[in-house]
Amino acid sequence: MEQYIEVLQKNELFLETKEQEISAMLACLGYSIRSYPKGDMVWNVGTHIESFGIVLEGQAQVVREDYFGKRSMIAAIPQGGIFGEAFVCAGIRESPVAVVAGQDTRVLFLNVDKLLTTCESACAFHNGLIKRLVRMLARKNVALNEKLDYLGRRTTREKLGAYLLAEYGRKKSNPFLLDINRNELADYLSVDRSAMSRELSRMREEGLIDYWKNSFKILDFEGFQ
Repeated sequence: MEQYIEVLQKNELFLETKEQEISAMLACLGYSIRSYPKGDMVWNVGTHIESFGIVLEGQAQVVREDYFGKRSMIAAIPQGGIFGEAFVCAGIRESPVAVVAGQDTRVLFLNVDKLLTTCESACAFHNGLIKRLVRMLARKNVALNEKLDYLGRRTTREKLGAYLLAEYGRKKSNPFLLDINRNELADYLSVDRSAMSRELSRMREEGLIDYWKNSFKILDFEGFQ
């Protein structure tokens, strides 16, 4: 577990926590680690869940499927990211979404009831963990509202423009790298992959953006208005 301490320190749940403290926390909370080859299901819709996951290696994708099996990606969870915490904290014990390994992936699972219940030894870190978990849930709510803003845009160009500007603001650099590939981006924005590619090409031809694979550069900010 020691090799993943630095990964956990990047997660908001363990932010500014020393290595020895993280080891003590995990010993108190109990945990399990599971490995998934790329494409394997971490959770299916309806899977019984009592724990949330932290990605130690690879990437996990939270996806939803409609009645006809069409898949839409809700979020891509990178190394150090967390998933499922909102469901288990809300008392939901059957997952309403699927989670897929986007790469060869290892996941640390923590039981939410153990985290939210102060242990007999009254570990000093428990209150801090709970506060950070509440903060994370609030941030996830903000991110959900942001996605709803993208989906509320009328055209593929408007959705792409809003997303790219938001990523530029988050990364604070130009050019910047997207954390997801084109297929995943199309799923996230709920647009057709081919139509999105055509729109990106038009935006480049018009001098709005330039890109190479997952690297994007905004050339004309005024043109996004």
